[in-house]
Amino acid sequence: MAGEPPCSTHTGGCAMTTLNLSVIGNCTFGALMDERARILWSCMPRFDSDPVFSSLVAGSEGDSKGLYEVELLNFVRAEQHYRNNSAVVITRLYDHADGVVEITDFAPRFKQFDRVYRPASIIRHIRPVSGSPRILLRLKPTYDYGRGTPEITRGSNHIRYVMPHLTLRLTTDAPITYIVEETAFTLERPTTLILGPDESLTAPVDETSREFFKKTDEYWREWCRYLALPFEWQDAVIRASITLKLCSFEETGAIIAAMTTSIPEAPHSGRNWDYRYCWLRDAYFVVHALNRLGATKTMEDYLSYISNIVASNVGANAADGHLQPVFGISQEARLEETICESLAGYRDMGPVRIGNRAYTQIQNDGYGSVILASTQSFFDRRLEHPGDMSLYEKLEKLGEQATRLWDQPDAGLWELRTRQQVHTYSSVMCWAACDRLSKIAGRLNLIGRQKHWSAAAKRIREGILEHAWNDDLGCLVSTFGGRDLDASLLCLQEIGFLPADDPRFIGTLDQIEKLLKHDRFIHRYAAPDDFGTPEVAFNVCTFWYIDALAAVGRTAEARELFETMLAARNPMGLLSEDLSPDNCELWGNFPQTYSMVGLINSAMRLSKSWEEAY
Repeated sequence: MAGEPPCSTHTGGCAMTTLNLSVIGNCTFGALMDERARILWSCMPRFDSDPVFSSLVAGSEGDSKGLYEVELLNFVRAEQHYRNNSAVVITRLYDHADGVVEITDFAPRFKQFDRVYRPASIIRHIRPVSGSPRILLRLKPTYDYGRGTPEITRGSNHIRYVMPHLTLRLTTDAPITYIVEETAFTLERPTTLILGPDESLTAPVDETSREFFKKTDEYWREWCRYLALPFEWQDAVIRASITLKLCSFEETGAIIAAMTTSIPEAPHSGRNWDYRYCWLRDAYFVVHALNRLGATKTMEDYLSYISNIVASNVGANAADGHLQPVFGISQEARLEETICESLAGYRDMGPVRIGNRAYTQIQNDGYGSVILASTQSFFDRRLEHPGDMSLYEKLEKLGEQATRLWDQPDAGLWELRTRQQVHTYSSVMCWAACDRLSKIAGRLNLIGRQKHWSAAAKRIREGILEHAWNDDLGCLVSTFGGRDLDASLLCLQEIGFLPADDPRFIGTLDQIEKLLKHDRFIHRYAAPDDFGTPEVAFNVCTFWYIDALAAVGRTAEARELFETMLAARNPMGLLSEDLSPDNCELWGNFPQTYSMVGLINSAMRLSKSWEEAY
C-alpha cells in the first residue's frame, strides 16, 4: 500500500524558492509554514483577513517582516512531517554540533461544551532533543498588507501586538525580553508559545498547550476514523481530505479555493489571483469528494451557506436573476479587486491582488454546481438535516435560470476576462441542473415536476450535442461552433452527460490528448487567452484525464500517471494549482482545493476494492 511521503529533509539556504509548505488550521483560519517551521502566511482572525504574516508574498523583503520563526543558530538541516492522521506538524532542526530542536505546531480544534472550539490561535511547543541548541525567537507580525508594524506592549508573561483592527497576545514561558529584543538563548527546557486573541489563559501555558495538543490530535484522528477510504493510497487520501476540511470556514459553511493570494500560475506570468473566497464551482467539487469519503458534515454546512445566498438574492447581477460565481466567506457579494503595492509578490513576481473581479462575471455553470452539491442531501438518510421541500423550491429557481441561460455566452469556468462565448461545460452544467432536479423531484414524489425537468434536460442535451459537436475534428469542442478544446470536456462522463464508451466521448478524449497533453500532464486549454498561451499544467485537469483514462478502460496508464502526480506533491503531500511540465515545480495558489479533490477522486476510482485486496 502506497503511503504518505517520508519526512521531508532540507539543508540551509533560501526557503522561498518552492512551495514546500505545510498547512495548519482549524476551519476558522490557516497558516502556512516552510520546511524550517517559519510561518510565512496567515490571515487572522479568518481566511480573508488582512494577513498577520505575509512574508510568503513580500518578495526579497520576506525575511525581515511578516513572519514567525524559531531560528536555530548554526542550522544545517531540517526534517518535517505531519503526525499520522492529524493536522499537527512536527519539525526538527539540526545544528552543526548535534544540537536538535523539535517544534510542534497546530491550531486548536476540538469538541467542548457540545461545540467545536476553534480559536484563531497558533500553538508552538519547542523542546530540546539533544545537545545545547541555541535559538532565536522572531515574531514580526504586520498589518495593512505589510505596510504597518504593530505597537508592542508587554506583561510579565505575555506580549501584545496591537494593530488597528486586531490585537494578538503571545503568552509564553520563554523569556519575554529575548523575544522582544530578538536575543539568542540556549534552549534548556521545553518552551511553549500561544499566539491568539487578546485574552488571558485560565491555566499555565504549558498545561494549556499539552491539553490542547492532546484534544486537537485526538479530534483529527477521530475524524479520520470515519472516512470511507479506498484500499490503496490511504495516507495520500487522508492528507488530501484533512486539507480540504481545513479550507472550510465552518462558521458559515463557505469553502475557500485556497488560503493564499497571488502565487503566480507560472513564473512572471502576471496570472496572480486572490483565491481566499468561495467559488460555487470549487465548493461543489470539494463537497462531492468529501461526500464520497463519507464526510458529509461539510456538505450540510455548505448547503446552509448557499441557501442563504440563494434566499437573499444578492450579487453583482442579482436584479436579473443571475447567480454570481464567487462570494466572500460570509456571503459578501462585492469582492473589489485592487493591486497591493506594499508587497512585491512571491519571489518578487507581483502583482499581489486583493479581491477578485470574477464576482462580476457571468459564469453559467454555477446553477448546476449548486444543484449537484445539494443532490445527495435528498437521498442520504444519515444526514441530520436532509434536503426538503424548502431547499427544493430554492433549487428550482436556479433550474429555471439554467433552462434560460444554457445557450447564452459567458466567461466560462476558466474565467476569461475579455470575451464571452457559449461554453460547452457551462451548458452541460445547466443540463446537469435540470437532470438532477428531475431526480430530486422523483425522490419527493413530485411526478409533474419530475417530467418537467426531465424534458428540460432532454432538450438542453440535444442542443449541446448539435452545437458543440465538430464533424471535422470528430469531437465535442469548448464552445458552440468553435474548434478549440479545453480540459473540462474530460468531465462529461463523470457528470453523466455521455457514457465513457460513447464514441463522441472517446473522440473528444483523443483530441485532448493531441492538443492539451504536454509531457504527461494536461493543460486546461491551448488557445491564447488574456495573458498569452498558458505555460503550465493545471493539476486538476491531469486528474480529470486520469479519471477519463480509467473510465475508458486504460487503467494501467491511469495508475502510472496517478503515481506520477503523487510524486509531484510537495514533501508534505500537498499540491498547489499548477505545475511546470519541465521540472514538476509547483505554481499557483496553495493549497489548492481543486487539486486535492482530483487526488481523492482518482484514488477512489483506481484503487482495488477492499474485497479483492485480501
